[in-house]
Amino acid sequence: MRLDEYMSLDATALAGLVERKQVTPPELLALARQRADAVNPRLNAIVRPLGELADRRAADPDLSGPFTGVPFLIKDLAQAYRGFPTASGSRSLANDVADRHALVTQRFLDAGLVIFGMTNTPEFGAKGITESDYWGPARNPWNTGHTPGGSSGGSGAAVAAGIVPAAGANDGGGSIRIPAACNGLVGLKLSRGLSPYGPQTGEPMFGMVTQGVVSRTVRDSAALCDAIIARDPHAAYEVALPRGTFAEHITRRPGELRIGYSWSSAINPHPDREAVAAVERAVALLGDLGHRVEEVPPPYDDDALARDFLTIWFAQLYQHVADARQRTGARDRDFEADTLAVSELARSAGVLAPIFALENRNNHIRSLASFHQTFDCLLTPTLATPPLRVGATATPRPLQRVARFASRLRAGKVMALSGVLDQLIQESLGWVPYTQLANITGRPAISVPLHWTDRGLPLGVQLVGRLGADGDLLQLAAQLEEASPWAHRYPAPA
Repeated sequence: MRLDEYMSLDATALAGLVERKQVTPPELLALARQRADAVNPRLNAIVRPLGELADRRAADPDLSGPFTGVPFLIKDLAQAYRGFPTASGSRSLANDVADRHALVTQRFLDAGLVIFGMTNTPEFGAKGITESDYWGPARNPWNTGHTPGGSSGGSGAAVAAGIVPAAGANDGGGSIRIPAACNGLVGLKLSRGLSPYGPQTGEPMFGMVTQGVVSRTVRDSAALCDAIIARDPHAAYEVALPRGTFAEHITRRPGELRIGYSWSSAINPHPDREAVAAVERAVALLGDLGHRVEEVPPPYDDDALARDFLTIWFAQLYQHVADARQRTGARDRDFEADTLAVSELARSAGVLAPIFALENRNNHIRSLASFHQTFDCLLTPTLATPPLRVGATATPRPLQRVARFASRLRAGKVMALSGVLDQLIQESLGWVPYTQLANITGRPAISVPLHWTDRGLPLGVQLVGRLGADGDLLQLAAQLEEASPWAHRYPAPA
């Protein structure tokens, strides 16, 4: 098989070739590495190769599963691989070697995938860009001056550049959908409780984080999600599993759907014209496909939701820092200045702030549930702007020194009075104000690549569905993919 043939096929097709013995897993692994050697030095997407272990796995005659022999990458965050560190993008965990696989990693392995590396992520997955001090910035293969998004930015860049057809990702506030939108990929955030977590930790961010993938095709996302969804006797609760498989469900066309769309946002009242154009293109396409589409006011208070989301996330980040200090003896110098500042804000806010924010989830859930009594889906841009330039949100060095000093002085209350929270909302969420809704409410949401900007950068649109409507979102995405194919598009720099 030639490299261009490898890059033209999705994971489902590659697995079919292996099953028919038209190509071998070692041959596919060699092609994936050849592609990585060519583009990764510019993209910094893969940060930890797994070396000979992957060779042995590819050569294993007993390798089996629906994706037998397909090269795959996992994320350097919450997808631990036994015997290797999972740094979570942080110097504080650089030597934190996993003594067992994460459950999601085990299910990827059970599916027959050949995992040969880990991908770049920001420190503790805390940003919608992938620019950690530890790993350095990942870059977008469509234009290496721009971000591939985050926090699964390394995975998004690797898939868009053709290193692998799909890669592991997870999503606590948009971290699957943002890189999908930035890189011209499919990214599904599953309903709460469907994807596996542990055994290293309990359910992350009070159930707001889900595991998954970014991929080039809807059928790959469907089948890979099928591979990781299963009952877990160690979970805190049991959820209703999908009837049948997503892979089967997407072979049928959806009926006529009623879809409400909006690009309004209190956080970013003036989204970029390209974000508006992305939604308008999706509206026209959905109308042509026979769906009823109408503009609606935002069905939730996104400014209040942003504050609740960040309050919960800050508390989680404080816990990450405390855990790293306890387990590895990490010092202040082992964390980024932004991480220390946010952690101090969370500490100074006390225990009531995240508790009230968690209680407020009820309001957001009810608002969205009321919307879904009338509409099947909510359509929004995934991003309010095209992918940012690398370094656009970097904290200047002088302010980093101030942040470290304030953290040492435990000056969180002073920082809070300074209005830093409003600044963080704008800097962190101003270009991605639409994605946190699905995490707060536990609903499924998918980003699909229907639009490219005048400058050739992808810009996805998001569909948010009812609780448990994951298969229906994939089914609608498959219909859009058939009407306006995207998998054949590759970035010129790659």
